[in-house]
Amino acid sequence: MVSVVCVGIAVMDFIFAVDTLPEGQGRTFASALRETGGGPAATGAVAAARLGARTSLWARTGDDDLGGRIIADLDSLGVDTTHVRRVRGGRSSLSAVMVDGAGERAIVNYVDPGLDPDAAWLPLEDLARTQALLVHPRWAEGAAAALARAADLGLPAVLDADVAPESSAADAFALASHLLFSQDALAGFAGSADPLDGLRWARGRTANWVGVTAGGDGCYWLEDGTLRHLPGFRVPVVDTLGAGDVFHGAFAVALGEGRPVADALRFAAAAAALKCGRFGGRAGIPDRAEVDRFLAGAA
Repeated sequence: MVSVVCVGIAVMDFIFAVDTLPEGQGRTFASALRETGGGPAATGAVAAARLGARTSLWARTGDDDLGGRIIADLDSLGVDTTHVRRVRGGRSSLSAVMVDGAGERAIVNYVDPGLDPDAAWLPLEDLARTQALLVHPRWAEGAAAALARAADLGLPAVLDADVAPESSAADAFALASHLLFSQDALAGFAGSADPLDGLRWARGRTANWVGVTAGGDGCYWLEDGTLRHLPGFRVPVVDTLGAGDVFHGAFAVALGEGRPVADALRFAAAAAALKCGRFGGRAGIPDRAEVDRFLAGAA
C-alpha cells in the first residue's frame, strides 16, 4: 500500500441542486441539498484513500463545531487527520455550491484570513516514509514547506495548480515534480486558452513535468517539448464538483505506485469520469475496484 500526504485546505460544502445556474440578482430554488466535506486537498485525500492509499491530510480548521464535523467526515472516509490543526478562535472554511441539470457548478468559498498560516508545525520528516505528495496552493505556507522537503527527497510531488496567490505561485511551480493545472487556471496564468501555449508558458517556469486537465476533453501534457493528449472518457455527467480534485488524488496515487505518467493520467481520468456520473461531491468518488473494472471495460 502506498502512502500519500495531501496538503491544503479542508472545507464543508453545502451543495444545492438547481435547474440552471443563476445569473444576476433574484431568487433560485433548489430541488435537493447535500452537506459534505470539500476542499481540493481534502477531497484529493479522500480519493486517494478510496483508491487504496494510506492517506494523511495536513490542513487547518477552526476550533468551531464546523471544524469538528469536517474532521469527523474525513476520519469516516479513511483519511488520517492527526495533522489537521484546529486553530484557536478560527472559523472553519465552507462553500456554497450550486450544481445545475447539466452537472456544471458555481462555487462561493470562504477561508478565514484569521486561520494561522504558519507551517512550522508540519511533520515534514514524515515525507521520508511517503511515496507521493499532493499539494494545493490555497495554503501557500504549507504548500511551500511540503514541496521544498519533497524536492530534497526526490519525492513525486503533484501541485494542483489552481487559483493561488500570485506571490506564492512561482516558488510552488519550481518545486513541484508534477505541475498539473486546471484549464481555467492555466489560461488565467498564461493569458491563452490554447493548451500548447499555456504549457509552454508553464515549462518556462519549471524544469519539471507540466500538464493540464481539460474536463471532458481529457488532459494534455508536454513530453520532450511535444504536446501529448489523452482523450476524456465519455460518461453521462451528473455532477462535476470535485472531479478535478479526484483526478489529482488518483494521479498522486498512481505516481506513488511507480506508474509511467501516461498510465497514471489514464487511471486518474477514469476515476474523475466515474465521479462525474454521481451527484454530491465526495459521495461520488469511486473505489479502486470500480476504477479497475471501468478501465478493463474501456481497454
